[in-house]
Amino acid sequence: METITCNGSGDSSTIFYLMGIPSLPKCLFLPIFFVFFLLYMLILMGNALILVAVVAKPSLHKPMYFFLINLSTLDILVTTTTVPKMLSLFLLGDRFLSFPACFLQMYLFHSFSCSEAFILVVRAYDRYVAICHPLHYPVLMTPQTNAVLATSAWLTALLLPIPAVVRTSQMAFDSIAHIYHCFCDHLAVVQASCSDTTPQTLMGFCIAMVVSFLPLLLVLLSYVHVLTSVLRINSQEGCSKAFYTCSSHLLVVGTYYSSIALAYVAYRADLPLDFHIMGNVVFAILTPVLNPLIYTLRNKDVKAAITKIACPQ
Repeated sequence: METITCNGSGDSSTIFYLMGIPSLPKCLFLPIFFVFFLLYMLILMGNALILVAVVAKPSLHKPMYFFLINLSTLDILVTTTTVPKMLSLFLLGDRFLSFPACFLQMYLFHSFSCSEAFILVVRAYDRYVAICHPLHYPVLMTPQTNAVLATSAWLTALLLPIPAVVRTSQMAFDSIAHIYHCFCDHLAVVQASCSDTTPQTLMGFCIAMVVSFLPLLLVLLSYVHVLTSVLRINSQEGCSKAFYTCSSHLLVVGTYYSSIALAYVAYRADLPLDFHIMGNVVFAILTPVLNPLIYTLRNKDVKAAITKIACPQ
């Protein structure tokens, strides 16, 4: 990446210029647009179907499906924050973002991504209670408790990125700041600044570690207890049923953290800038695309409800 030299200061007059994927030939812009557009439509339709199915079918009004519609909502929100601008970039060459628009996109993208990590933790706790304390499940996982858990996950995630976003907005930028990315990712915006980027890079890294590894640790801790309880089940049928109820969630967790790992490796490894950008793009799109497929294929109740909506008799 080229060294940034400028004399400006960060204020509302700054315009951000998205470089997209710098090495991508223009002849590939249209194919990339159609790929992203197709994926975006799949995300919207797949998650919308899950939302409608869970809300419309009374038998799915259970804690695990309540948290599932939170995940589906987040998948729609996190992609809508970034993908439409990427589509505009590749189809129309629309690369400019105003100062407020860029920082709003940055804040929403990271907030919704954090929310997804915390909702995955809440779902892991739900499975832990269901399998390890089945007799206490109706008492522990009441609608009020579920609402408090989901609200806490959303509020925590909405608050966490604020310090990094505010501090980054106070950095110095040229009147036209070039961002080497397809959207206003925190690190890419920091690297577009004229100021010393070390403090903001460190802050962003620390927040990312808290948001990534602490939820992962809690999920793993929940499933250690789940595995211990499952292994104590004498019935093979009961054991298989317990594993089956957790399989969808484990696949989603695996997909989510695999995409994070891909983005992290692309950033840390000595790879071209394009790989770093694509790693972040994959993180923004991969999980929202796969989540509806996983829950539709692996959960017979959701699959039956969606089938009934799509093909009413």
